[in-house]
Amino acid sequence: MNLPNKLTVLRVLFIPAVMVCILWDAIPYRWLLGGICFGLASLTDMLDGRIARSRNLITDFGKLMDPVADKMLVMSTLVCFVQAEICGAWVVAIILFREFLVTSMRMVAVDKGLVISANLWGKVKTVTQMVAIVGIFCAEALYEFDFLIPRAAGDVLLGVSMVILYAAVIATIASGAVYVYDCRDLFKDM
Repeated sequence: MNLPNKLTVLRVLFIPAVMVCILWDAIPYRWLLGGICFGLASLTDMLDGRIARSRNLITDFGKLMDPVADKMLVMSTLVCFVQAEICGAWVVAIILFREFLVTSMRMVAVDKGLVISANLWGKVKTVTQMVAIVGIFCAEALYEFDFLIPRAAGDVLLGVSMVILYAAVIATIASGAVYVYDCRDLFKDM
């Protein structure tokens, strides 16, 4: 197994650690630890693609598992945020619906010999999701240090992060709509 694929597997292994940190309140400084785990997992996402492209180490495993690992990391974190009563289930439902829709369209396209590349809205969606999630981890970590940092700092950061998360939902809807429009020829035989 090459280095980029090992990094992808490592990202998947970080997922349970992130989930345990969010959901198990017996862990001291769990939001700080969870944020660090999420950040490291996100870093492996950035590194594996760069290394694979620069060293020509692109494999079928990487093509399949890299996007799956990304979706698993983001979706499991957001589901845990719902359980922790940080965001509503509707946020996760919209994002999950879009992921299933676009992945299904890509599978149909591949079957027809076509490749559907990421669009600008998809990239905006990904960036806003990651920024919002990291912001939420940071805000919750600030609350853990409220003996040093005023609680209002966490409130402000959480508020900004939630606005960014709602922007991610809008970008999610927009990117899904663009994918459907761009792939309308896939559905001509319906």
